[in-house]
Amino acid sequence: MTTSCCSSTPLPILTFTERAKSLSEIQQAHAFMLKTGLSRDTFSASKLIAYAVANPEPKTVSYAHSILNRIDTPNVFTHNSLIRAYANSSTPEIALTAFREMLLGPVAPDKYSFTFALKACAAFRGVEEGRQIHGHFLKSGLDSDVFVENTLVNVYARSGWFEVARKVLDEMPERDVVSWNSLLSAFVEKGLVEEARELFDEMEERNVESWNFMVSCYAAAGLVEEARECFDEMPVKDLVSWNAMVSGYARAGCYGEALEVFNEMLKSCAEEPDGFTFVSVLSACANLGSLSQGEWVRVYIDKHGVEIDGFLATALVDMYSKCGRIDKAVEVFRSASKKDVSTWNSMITGLSVHGLGNDALGIFSEMVYEGFKPNSVTFIAVLSACNHVGLLDQARKLFETMGSVYGVEPSIEHYGCMVDLLGRLGRFEEAEELVNKVPPDEASVLLESLLGACKRFGRTEQAESLANRLLELNPGETSGYVQMSNLYASNGRWDEVTEVRRKMRAERVNKKPGCSMIEVDGVVHEFLAGEGLIND
Repeated sequence: MTTSCCSSTPLPILTFTERAKSLSEIQQAHAFMLKTGLSRDTFSASKLIAYAVANPEPKTVSYAHSILNRIDTPNVFTHNSLIRAYANSSTPEIALTAFREMLLGPVAPDKYSFTFALKACAAFRGVEEGRQIHGHFLKSGLDSDVFVENTLVNVYARSGWFEVARKVLDEMPERDVVSWNSLLSAFVEKGLVEEARELFDEMEERNVESWNFMVSCYAAAGLVEEARECFDEMPVKDLVSWNAMVSGYARAGCYGEALEVFNEMLKSCAEEPDGFTFVSVLSACANLGSLSQGEWVRVYIDKHGVEIDGFLATALVDMYSKCGRIDKAVEVFRSASKKDVSTWNSMITGLSVHGLGNDALGIFSEMVYEGFKPNSVTFIAVLSACNHVGLLDQARKLFETMGSVYGVEPSIEHYGCMVDLLGRLGRFEEAEELVNKVPPDEASVLLESLLGACKRFGRTEQAESLANRLLELNPGETSGYVQMSNLYASNGRWDEVTEVRRKMRAERVNKKPGCSMIEVDGVVHEFLAGEGLIND
């Protein structure tokens, strides 16, 4: 016998359940309902399960699943709530287990059941499972539904079955802009620019999301001119539109343009910038060395009460570090309300670049103590810190333990840090041993580093051998020729210098231009030098 919530369910417990902010509070509410017998009431229990929909963490959803299994007469809403919660969780494939349990029980699925189950398939690219659910839907006797079919388009498209997705789209008796966007978003996700543009031009209707997909698609492909053209054509822009354009410019290295769009955004966008906006803008400021603009953004953030945590804290630390204010970077780092691994990495890197190797190692130790797991970037930063101040023993220990203790396999960047440090300290045999452990097609950068060290220590013979090895590996690259030319020039061997430059002309090798930037009175100036073929 179930209890009628209307007649006997105390309102306080329902109110408490609806306002719960943690799994422990849901468990308290559940315990109360178990004592009072309310746990068997479908309506009351559904309030407990609803918490998992808004907070789809594995433990929460698993707990909701156990509650559903104890309800005497679950209805379609409670089943759908659980399937939806799993679909939105980090384990969407378990939604199909809940869907199967529903198929085997007394409650028949409705269109929402199929929609949530298909959404789960899209999340984990389960195209075969999606096909089976598609078949169940066709046999269910339910009428054609735009929500189910939109999700089907998404399942097939995200799994790369574009022809099938398009067939479903074309055969829909009723379709809306979401139908088109389901396919368009998959093209964008896969980086299929031409296909996305063709579909976009064909769309029967577009909304701001459609335009945002196209701007993002062009920007992700580095086609910032096309992205800007599409952005300028948008009839209506929202915050996502502006963020896509700002971040697109920043990722493409067009930092000045990123700041220009940000300034336009402040004048034209009805919505306030968010964390994503500030991260892109601060990245542009950092790469331009524009401290004044970065400081302005910081003031804006503080004035509008934006919480500095995670990616935003990382971006601020990076900006201050690259603009020469390591003291401000440390201040932001210490005051951040929440840090992630990237925040720690940015702080270690900043201290390293400023020559504060011991401080960087201190932050690394603190990071490990606080329970954060170092990643590949962490070890590049901390090995670089050792490199800057010549801490060979610490670097050796870190290099040896990064795999065995922290599960991070050394990459070419880590080898590069070690080879550079060993070269600086004149440990050439040990450095060459490390170079020989790296695949030949990745060894060039290590050889360049070691070659430079040989030159500094006057080991001409070894430097010449390394330069020849470098040329053998990459005959079309500038670095080997430049290193060889500089080596001969430093020893007054001008005939050899001439011969190297002759070979460069014969191979049509270009010397890459150098670039530098400086901020003067709030204006960033950029300088290029050394572009074109080397001539005698």
